[in-house]
Amino acid sequence: MKHKIASLSKSDDFKSLIKGKKINNKYLTIFFKKLSDKNSNNLNISFVAKRKIGKAVIRNRIKRRLRNLMNDALKKINLNLNYSYLFIAKKNIIEDQYELIKQNLFKDLKKIK
Repeated sequence: MKHKIASLSKSDDFKSLIKGKKINNKYLTIFFKKLSDKNSNNLNISFVAKRKIGKAVIRNRIKRRLRNLMNDALKKINLNLNYSYLFIAKKNIIEDQYELIKQNLFKDLKKIK
């Protein structure tokens, strides 16, 4: 079954997610929490690349990469769709290879139950 990826839009959603649980790794900080008004058919997720990481072209490349990784994760991993996710990129994500980032991300997403 194909699930739609929906982006978070409300400021309150971001604030409540940051107060939720988190997982850190070399490339990302992943915040996740159950939101009360969430539709369980959609994957609510947002990607953040801070201005400190680089100019707009680099930040957009990071977010494209992360969206692509999440599409792969939806196909291969049984993600908990009851949670909403917030991914905050770190500087190391620019320099390393796609496969290394993918392995780290998949390992962390499997921890979330």
